[in-house]
Parts: sequence; C-alpha cells; structure tokens
Amino acid sequence: MRIATRNLKKSDYADLKEAMIESYSGIGGDYWEKNLIDKLVNIFPDGQFCVEVDDKVVACALAIQVKYADFGDSHTFEEITGEYTFDTHTKKGDWLYGIEVFVHPDYRDLRLGRRLYDARKELCEQLNLKGILAGGRIPNYRKYADELSPREFITRVKQKDIYDPTLTFQLSNDFHVKKVLRGYLPGDTESKEYATLLEWNNIYYVSEKNRKPHTDSIIRLGVVQWQMRSFPTLQAFFDQVEFFTDVVSDYKADFLVMPEFFNTPLMAEFKDMPEPQAIRELAKYTQEVREKMCEFAISYNVNIIAGSMPLMDDGKLYNVSYLCRRDGSFEEYRKIHITPNEVKFYGMVGGYEVKTYDTDCGKIGMMICYDVEFPELGRALAAQGAQIIFVPFLTDTQNGYYRVRNCAQARAIENECYVAISGCVGNLPNVPNTDIHYAQSAVFTPSDFQFPNNAIKAEATTNTEMVLFADVDVSLLKELHEYGSVQNLKDRRTDLYEVTMKRTSRRAAKKASHDNDPEFVAPLIVVSE
Repeated sequence: MRIATRNLKKSDYADLKEAMIESYSGIGGDYWEKNLIDKLVNIFPDGQFCVEVDDKVVACALAIQVKYADFGDSHTFEEITGEYTFDTHTKKGDWLYGIEVFVHPDYRDLRLGRRLYDARKELCEQLNLKGILAGGRIPNYRKYADELSPREFITRVKQKDIYDPTLTFQLSNDFHVKKVLRGYLPGDTESKEYATLLEWNNIYYVSEKNRKPHTDSIIRLGVVQWQMRSFPTLQAFFDQVEFFTDVVSDYKADFLVMPEFFNTPLMAEFKDMPEPQAIRELAKYTQEVREKMCEFAISYNVNIIAGSMPLMDDGKLYNVSYLCRRDGSFEEYRKIHITPNEVKFYGMVGGYEVKTYDTDCGKIGMMICYDVEFPELGRALAAQGAQIIFVPFLTDTQNGYYRVRNCAQARAIENECYVAISGCVGNLPNVPNTDIHYAQSAVFTPSDFQFPNNAIKAEATTNTEMVLFADVDVSLLKELHEYGSVQNLKDRRTDLYEVTMKRTSRRAAKKASHDNDPEFVAPLIVVSE
C-alpha cells in the first residue's frame, strides 16, 4: 500500500466525486460539482489537499483564505463561501477557513484525516495566518437531541462520555469549540442543522505591526565562564571584558552573559580594608563599568547581561545586574534574595522588583545566583512571558554550585523556558571572601521531545575559562506550551494557589524602608489563595 498527501488537481475529480458520495451518504450523498472544485484549485491551489492510496484519491480537505472580521462568529456556511462561489477568498485573508474534509468510508481506519489536518496546519504556518476556522458537523447529535442541548452534547463529547465521529476527531487534532452555530448547514438532519465553530490557533503567527528586525526564532547565547585574575588597572579589566565581547560578537551571538561579581578582582586595591568598606569602594566603579558595557553592546552589536556588581543607592548596598541592549538602552535588576554570607560580610540588602525585559529577541528575565533557588521568582517571570532567564552566579564549593545548577534546571522545566547560568572559576588571592571559585556554566531547557533528553542544551568544561555557545529556539517553547507531554504552566491549580506580587513599585519599597515600616520586607513574592 502506498499513501501520499499532496495538493489536489483538477484531474482528480472522478475519484473525488466517488469518495464524496460515499462519505455523505448519511445526508443524501451530496457532492461538489466539478466547476466548483476547478474554481477552488484555480484561486487557491495551495489550500486544497488530498490523500491518495495506491494512486486513488480517497480523502480530501478544501479551504479558502478569508478576512474573518468581515463575517464574525454567527455566519452560515453559505455566507462564508459567498453562496458557494468562493468569492470570499482573498490573499489578504488572515485565517484559513476549512470548507470541507472527508474520507472515503473504506479507508477511515488509516487515519487519513490527521494527514490532511497536518497539511493544513503547515500551510497556515507558512502563510503566517492566525489559525484555522471551520464549521464542524455533529452527526451523532441526532441520537441525543431529545435529552441534551447542543452545548450539553458538546460538553459530554469533550468529557468522552459520548463519541461523535466529527467532533471527537476535531478535538483530538487540537481544535477547540469557539461557539455553537444554529442553521449553519440546512439539510444536515444528523446534526439537526447545528454546527460547532472550531478554531485552531497558529502559535507561530506574528502580526505585521509586531514584527521586529530580529524575527528569527533561533537565539544564540554566548555564556562566559570567567577566570578570576588580578588586573593592574581598570583599563586592563576592560580589555579582558572587551576580548570576550569581541569573540562573542564574531560568532554572531545575540547575548553575552557574564557571571556574578565578575569585577571583584578590582577589590584587590582595597585588600587592607574590612570587607564592608572594601566592597563599598568597589561599588564606586559600578557606574563606569555599566557605561563601558553599554558601549561594548553598541559597538559589538550584542545584548549584554553584565554579570553583577555592588551598587550603593541611598545608603544601602545592593547586588545589581544590568541588561545592556545593543540599541544603547539598559535595564537594572537588583538581586532579591541576599545570601547569609552577603549579609554577614557586606551588609547587603535585597531588591524589590521582579519583572521581565523586552529585547530584540523577545522577553527575558534575570536572577542573580541565590535567587534561582526560590521557585516563586521563576514562576513570576514565566507569568510575564519570559522565554530565557539569565542567571549570573558565583559559588566557591561544589555543593554551592549544585544548589544553583539543580535549581536552575528545575526553573527551566517548571516554567517552560530556557535558563542560562554563568559562573566564575579560579582563585583570587588578596581579595577576602572571594578567594576560591567552582563553576560549570550551562544552558538548560525544558524536558520534552523537542529538547535534549537530559534537558541540557550545552555545558562548559568545569573550572576552565571559556565561552559556551548555544542556539536556543524560542518557537519550541510555544510548541511545548500548546502540545507538550505535560504542560506545567497550563496545569497549575490556580483555583487553589497562585503567585502574586505584594509590592511592585520601587517608590513604594523605598517609602516603606524610609518610614522604618517594621513590616517591610524586600522579597516581593508570596503564595496566596
């Protein structure tokens, strides 16, 4: 047996007519006249599909392209087809409208309908249409019409209490019922002239007004595993940063990712000071370092996640990271969760904003080291649409590193996103509290068929200075979200719990702090009913 799916040709009409008559014997054996089939093939050849078995056409799917806003959700089959003239078809249409699908009864055990629907979906993606719409018959409704309304019947079919050959098939092919249509197809006694308005959404659709210069779904990450070393001058430090920026740019990466506290070698200048004072002296370099990173982002045409650095603001010490966009703009993220070590040795405090940032490659989120060990932050970023979460980190021991690593992997899986971690390696004499380092930078993925079996896209050599390159495909995240084996974001029991923000504005956080509010706490995420 040989089975092939292809576009319909005018010469297929004889087989097509036979299959139509047999398929619709239950509603009178109607069939499309040849002149109508010929017109469809003429005006929209790409939209007409058939399946042939051993060189005989036994299944078919016919469609037109329409501007759906011209019709709305209460149309009839006659209206959507222009009284069967198909004059409603337009190349400027934004939806594919299915006007016919049938399979010869003798071939229905071959699941040919699925092949036709897959072909339609591929066409929809190629044409960048919003999705597929169709009016679906409910032929088994006649058996239940005396006891169930159409809506009740549809609900029972969804719950698999009732089988309907058309609706059950449509639902299994990722369509959902948008509305019940009355009087859709006069003469359909099996469906009592009711129909379901079925919708399949193209998750890859991009509207023209939202198109950006960077439209490729493949995002290249350049993750720097940074060797701690002494720098005789600030310029020597900048030279080393520029070296990696240049390398990453040469490989046409979209993001350069630096580690947490990658500028602490500059603190050697203050080695004779107590740690709290030394790091506050280091913080005086932060603005200059950030400005230099922004310069590099522009000149090397790469978005930079500028690791993290200490920042003094209004008498408080924060651990901050910067997103330096290649268009010259920048964003600031302040580490939310401060480790006991940072509190003990430096007197650091936590930030107060958890938000995503728009880039020319989509929405991204940032966390710093310890932050990734708190699942609420990842969930809050996922709720805001983060596709990639960047995590600069600094760990001294293996157990500290694996806390960060394992939690980062969990965040990628549970939030259906990519997570990139960047760490420091090597020893740093003459800088108290940051003397030894352990790291294996990596890029983690969700865990499903679209991704590596171990959910690791790439990982660096342990404790070796290097650049880790990884291409991540954000379109796979949309596919996972809609069709994954498990769907963590969709299957949350939000009737029982949710992640909410207690306080979202910088002004509110500062006011609470300045007013000595005894109930003010820097972390902003809580779990509530």
